[in-house]
Amino acid sequence: MPADCISFKETGYFSSLICDYLEEQPELQQFYHRFPKLEHFKAQIDEKRNAYQNKHRETLVAVLKQQYKDVNASSSTLNNIENLLDEKTFTITTGHQLNLFTGPLYFLYKIVSTIKLSKELKACHPDCNFVPVYWMATEDHDFEEINYFNFKGKKIHWNQTSGGAVGELSTEGLEQVFKLFSGELGTSKNAEYLKSLFQSAYLQHDNLSDATRYIANELFKEYGLVIIDANHPDLKKMFEPFIEVELLNNIAYHSVTETNKRINEITGKAYNIQVTPREINLFYLKPGIRERIVFEAGSYKVLNTSIVWTENELLSELSKYPERFSPNVIMRPLYQEVILPNLCYIGGGGELAYWFQLKQFFNEVGVTFPVLLLRNSVLIKTEKQAEKLVKLNISNKDIFLKRDAFINKKVREISNIDIDFSLQKAHLSQQFESLYALAKQTDESFVGAVKAQEVKQLKGIEKLEKRLLAAQKRALSDQVTRMTDLQNQLFPNQSLQERNTNFSEFYLEYGSQLIPCLIEELDPLQGTFTILNL
Repeated sequence: MPADCISFKETGYFSSLICDYLEEQPELQQFYHRFPKLEHFKAQIDEKRNAYQNKHRETLVAVLKQQYKDVNASSSTLNNIENLLDEKTFTITTGHQLNLFTGPLYFLYKIVSTIKLSKELKACHPDCNFVPVYWMATEDHDFEEINYFNFKGKKIHWNQTSGGAVGELSTEGLEQVFKLFSGELGTSKNAEYLKSLFQSAYLQHDNLSDATRYIANELFKEYGLVIIDANHPDLKKMFEPFIEVELLNNIAYHSVTETNKRINEITGKAYNIQVTPREINLFYLKPGIRERIVFEAGSYKVLNTSIVWTENELLSELSKYPERFSPNVIMRPLYQEVILPNLCYIGGGGELAYWFQLKQFFNEVGVTFPVLLLRNSVLIKTEKQAEKLVKLNISNKDIFLKRDAFINKKVREISNIDIDFSLQKAHLSQQFESLYALAKQTDESFVGAVKAQEVKQLKGIEKLEKRLLAAQKRALSDQVTRMTDLQNQLFPNQSLQERNTNFSEFYLEYGSQLIPCLIEELDPLQGTFTILNL
């Protein structure tokens, strides 16, 4: 399978923060621990081994065995779970929401990245074991973000009332979604597998958490993937001391606020702050409820409910029911690193951006900060699409251009007329330099008039250039249409394919070879955007 790559910066789809991180810009080094290079993992292994408590391993394995009790897991996965009892076993983790039928393609790329990095680390450190982990975001409550997926330009949507943690949401109502999706799939062998996968996941499991675990396990079990639902009383009990500190001391609020200030003060940069901390970064969780905990007028309260505690009552509630305390986006990474013997978190650009805000917080609570790795990003081209790109002389860099820039560049290339007035505009500017000199010698008050005339003439040239270019586009409309149609296929809704398209479109064509091809071709430490010709 031919593969090519392009830098993340050249794609134009990644923030300056992420591009600067990949270039190891010195001003960002204070916001992470170790850069993701193979040679840096030995120190990370030693640090995590000394910091992680072996009694946590026993609890973690007991919970995972309970969660896998009714799962048709592979021997590789079961061995990985058992190996977690060993102090020389570590995890490589990615997390993702419980999107309907996995949501966008990058769900696959996240997990493939964890699997590949685990393999690379095992080859480099054969005395240790490395377990790829998918952390299901079962405690999220943003149902509108996960209740659909895109298939061949159509939105397959699940209409359902929701409240509380999405992992506990009933799969009732997905029969209609299955009927709609089945009608779109057709009757090929690969279509029948996709129907079976959807049906077994959502129509034979009672809640979204179990359904999502089923799909992830079916797709990746042969690679030893371990799937965890951290919404469990025993795991929350491990996290209880950190919950208590968060409730009483507001450490996250103060440390992340300070970090955000330092990010904003970086000279010459305009990095976007991804998350803003609250004084208490925890939700209260019960069936149908996930609401913020706040401290107001001397009492602790759960918003939009009548629940109120004194400090002693709150700590008693925590001791009895730690599972009712749910971390928000600020606390969830800490929860993950407390309960897992984790070395590296693999996420998208937005995720890494908020992890950068947490380094000081981790330091203050005494938890090892993981290596942060940008997940693999991929553009998949079919054989026909690749052939068309060659015929139309469209390069990999061209195809990533935004629509207008793409069309203008290609029109200039295929046109017999060179519609580029850069030289004329430069020549005009040179001519006006002598007019400025003359005006200054004659009467300084005329300089403004000369400037106005220069601006007017430059605008006239630019307007003429645009009109001539538009005329060329009309003359070359057939070629322009073919080019833009091809770009639309590869960048649906003028967005990255991986952020829009569901894996089922490619599974329909490539079947069981899709994931092995990704496993073979992707390199999580390569640090570039991958372009695959399938």
